[in-house]
Amino acid sequence: MAGGSNEPGRSVVSKALSVLEAFENDRRALSQSQIVELTGLPQSTVHRLLAELVDWGALSRDVNGRYQIGMRLWELGQNAGRQLREIARPFVLDLYSLTRETAQIAVRDGTDALYIDRAYSSKRVPRASRVGGRLPLHATAVGKVLLAFEEPWVRDAYLQQDLQAVTPHTHVAPRRLAEELEAVREQGWAGTAEEVRLGACSVAVPVRHREGRVGAALGLVMSSAQAATMTRHLPTLRGVAHQIEAATAHVPLSTIRRVTDPRNGARP
Repeated sequence: MAGGSNEPGRSVVSKALSVLEAFENDRRALSQSQIVELTGLPQSTVHRLLAELVDWGALSRDVNGRYQIGMRLWELGQNAGRQLREIARPFVLDLYSLTRETAQIAVRDGTDALYIDRAYSSKRVPRASRVGGRLPLHATAVGKVLLAFEEPWVRDAYLQQDLQAVTPHTHVAPRRLAEELEAVREQGWAGTAEEVRLGACSVAVPVRHREGRVGAALGLVMSSAQAATMTRHLPTLRGVAHQIEAATAHVPLSTIRRVTDPRNGARP
């Protein structure tokens, strides 16, 4: 993109990324004034960047002059996690067919569990995320697995943050969460009950890599009415996780997990 930066410390690229970030948590089409408000950038800068992003295909503009994510950016985004997703997809579907519950696989991306793939049950269960979506590690079963099997410095850094209570049942007390993560490491699985959505519970197990580290987490989401019996699915979860482990053994760990420092998002 052409043009320089008139704001010290901010490049043109960082400004363009902040414009795209405005759409991260909002699925609506946004007006230019809304994007200015969300990014804090000058009107003239936003106007210029929007024109270039539309020309490239990262954004599209509707008949009302509002902007939304463009197809070219969506197509490019499909390459993220593709290797793991394409390999794991048949196994995620198999997990769903064996349990008839919503099956999902996630990796850690900074302080979030990033959902790589999901097979939805037809049962009425509150949905908290989608493929490509993300949720805080401490509020989900897959996230707790990913965090529990991380290096100690990662867990310590995460627990030093102000943890968000997504629902009244979310575990946010650092000491309690640390004890829970220790239990997850010992037992090899994690469970949640209405910590991210009222009416839903979840259970998850690690997906290990040949390098000995956990690259992903495999889980099920079901009605909270099944919370007391959700561990009955553990043998199936572990069996499918082992199949994914065998199928992804040839894939370098660095290509299926993004390791970032929870304190600042930088790679260690």
